[in-house]
Amino acid sequence: MIQAFGLTSNPRKELPPAADDVSFEARAGRVTALLGAPGAGKTTVLRLMLELQQGRGITYFRGRPLHRIPHPAREVGVLLGDVPGHPARTVRGHLRMLCAAAGVPVRRADEVLETVGLASLRDERLGALSRGMDRRLGMACVLLADPHTLVLDAPAQGLSGRESNWLHGMLRAHAAQGGTVLFTTADPKEAARAADHVVTLEQGRLVADQEAAEFSRTRLRPRVAVRSPHAARLAALLAQQARTSQRSVEVVHEGGNRLSVYGSTCADIGETAFHHGVVVHQLADEVGDMGPGAGAAREGAPDGCRDLERDGARQTAVERHQADKAGATEPHPDAGSAVAAPLADIAEPRPTIGSSPLIEQHPTADAPEPAGDAHGTTTDAPEQAAAAPDPASESPEPVSHASAPPSAEPVPSAGPVRPAAPPHERPGVRAVGRPCDAAGTPQSAPAAPPHQAEPHKAPSTLQNHPAHRAHKPRTLDALPPLPPPISVRPAPSPLRPLRYEIRRAAGVGTGSLTGAVVLLVSAVTAVVLARIGHTPQPRLLAAWPQELPLPPAAIGAGLLGALAFGDEFRHPALAADRGTVPRRLGLLAAKLLVASVTAVVLAVLTLGCDAEVLYLVYGPELARIPADWLAQSASWVGLVVGCAWAGVLAAGVFRSTTAGLAAVAAVPVLVVPVVHKVLAGPSVPTAAGLPMRLREALLPRWPFGGERYLEAALAVISQPVGGALALSLTALLCAYLLTTLRSRFR
Repeated sequence: MIQAFGLTSNPRKELPPAADDVSFEARAGRVTALLGAPGAGKTTVLRLMLELQQGRGITYFRGRPLHRIPHPAREVGVLLGDVPGHPARTVRGHLRMLCAAAGVPVRRADEVLETVGLASLRDERLGALSRGMDRRLGMACVLLADPHTLVLDAPAQGLSGRESNWLHGMLRAHAAQGGTVLFTTADPKEAARAADHVVTLEQGRLVADQEAAEFSRTRLRPRVAVRSPHAARLAALLAQQARTSQRSVEVVHEGGNRLSVYGSTCADIGETAFHHGVVVHQLADEVGDMGPGAGAAREGAPDGCRDLERDGARQTAVERHQADKAGATEPHPDAGSAVAAPLADIAEPRPTIGSSPLIEQHPTADAPEPAGDAHGTTTDAPEQAAAAPDPASESPEPVSHASAPPSAEPVPSAGPVRPAAPPHERPGVRAVGRPCDAAGTPQSAPAAPPHQAEPHKAPSTLQNHPAHRAHKPRTLDALPPLPPPISVRPAPSPLRPLRYEIRRAAGVGTGSLTGAVVLLVSAVTAVVLARIGHTPQPRLLAAWPQELPLPPAAIGAGLLGALAFGDEFRHPALAADRGTVPRRLGLLAAKLLVASVTAVVLAVLTLGCDAEVLYLVYGPELARIPADWLAQSASWVGLVVGCAWAGVLAAGVFRSTTAGLAAVAAVPVLVVPVVHKVLAGPSVPTAAGLPMRLREALLPRWPFGGERYLEAALAVISQPVGGALALSLTALLCAYLLTTLRSRFR
């Protein structure tokens, strides 16, 4: 069950908010449609519900807000837009990766593929899927963690009739199993056909909350679709015949040779066309939409006039209930001026936000239902608010009607009793469905019947009367509080970061292609350097000429590291539940570990490939191993791994693969000259003899000669490139932690 209260987006400069005080419910076991024209605020409402956009309000999913649910993907399945995934990834590989993110067994991927009918396309690339297959994959991603609630934004947009029927059948089947389904649409006919409950939005505000049958009766009406090459002549004939027979027939020219005729039948139109010799190509009954303005107030009319100006004067459910209770067979002549409650309050009881858990109040048959305020909290009726006597005004002894003084002012019986200010006059409360007069002003409640007047009340008793107590001016303390702010919080996924990162990196061929290119470029560069000569042996094996800031292996490792975060921001893989790539430290550690292993493998393969090529071309002299191979190997591995880490951190901070690669290239181009300049100063002491002094300071010998590895690491850091790389990594790590903490505590 979804309960949304007071969803309001932040104002957009001088424009009204995209969502303004939207409150509704989507019950379990039912399909709820959020209907609205493009720009009505449907997507904004969903993003506010899912805490993807800042604003105000609160949304409960089975009694808990989203940020209080430990694993949101297992409670709420979300599909906003297209399927977020790399186009080169396979369908099965994408779902297996999401299985690791959601923490479900990998066999679940094959199960949902069978459910949505994509078992035969499991090896197909995401970029090769059609629109219908993409929607099926989206449903597979949504159902992967077996959530209770499904939230989908325009899932049937652009689908054929067959695919739309399949999708709506899937939603209906999920609701039949006890789940909650909420989807948005701009087509009223789709909402009436596929949903059990319809919530209508217009310009960011809720204008109707109805059952599907009530929505179809008030919003949709039958029509006859006509196609004729003489559409204009037929329209004139139908209008003339309607005037002659004094019938209400509306003819709408849809453009081209098509007409939509409201208020007539296929038989009448066919006879008219036959008698006048008009050729007709199509004559079919349809259900037509009353237009985007249906269900809203007239242009310029106040908010209180909405919902009752649709299709003329429509009797509300409250009026029908009152008429049935009174035993009347026909509506009262003044029934149109009765105060109408919002349709959301008529359809089902509205919950009250109080102390946890959420308590639902069900109205009785004799008492009117409490009206909800603008923020989703329940405001008691005036009679209920005045049920408790006021100690300050109550007399010690009750005064009977017989002992009332003759001068007591009676309650007038002719005028309406207004126990409280109308909803449209209260701060923060908007009346929906209040009847309007001819001038467009919302009317008040009808006059009380004469037998309900109490003209012999004593003054002390009148002071306790709800009508008198409600006339007290409201102070600022009595105003309803604003709904709580909505903060965008990071997603807790992936639940298995290392497994997720391995599947993400191995799911596309980018890593293999990059490694092959690096090996080829490195081998060619080593052969050219050996041909030219005057290149030291370590640089020759690494294919690192003096003119290049970094060797090809380091650039390739930096590119693979930058792709670790950059690919997710371009093709989000974790957007299935929250729509954003998380900045969890566990995910960062997994990415750094996978990038390190990839970089080490690439460094070893590069050295081996260069040595083998040099041996084949020039013989064993140029392929010999240097004497200080341990220190050189440590420097080489540290350089490649450091570049990979710089790419990962920079892409995570700046959310771009290009920025990650630029940060890798900036180390030798910008940072190394600065370090050279600082170390070249005459007043700066040098670190010569550091290994010897370190050996003297560390009196106990390390086991297995561990001091040698420490000396090699310090020797790498003491070099200009190593120091610059360590400085850059420290700065990027601090920036990443700063952005992570800022997003977590804002």
